[in-house]
Amino acid sequence: MQKLEGDGMAFVHAGGTIHQRELTAGDVLRVDTGCLVAMTSGIDYDIEYVGGIKTALFGGEGLFFATLRGPGTVWIQSLPFSRLASRVFAAAPQRAGSESKGEGSIAGGLFNLLGGDRK
Repeated sequence: MQKLEGDGMAFVHAGGTIHQRELTAGDVLRVDTGCLVAMTSGIDYDIEYVGGIKTALFGGEGLFFATLRGPGTVWIQSLPFSRLASRVFAAAPQRAGSESKGEGSIAGGLFNLLGGDRK
């Protein structure tokens, strides 16, 4: 986590839809840890274990939640970088019957997507 303070303008990168939420005193918001973008200094931030093993394995949220307590403002994103990377990798074209040239990373699939490695 990083702290921004001072006068001026700051640019923060986030993915998907960004939602600003105002929390009043006593309000609690639990989000996936990767979805938290920013919060004001009045927010109490804690990490909590999701709970049961079935929830952790099949819930799609991971093992931990970020628990945010007001008062203050939080900004959350719908598409953290880890999910974006998995979607790009899943969308990369897969050619049936072709042999691999040894590119074992996501970059290999992206270069193929851009037109390289054609026979």
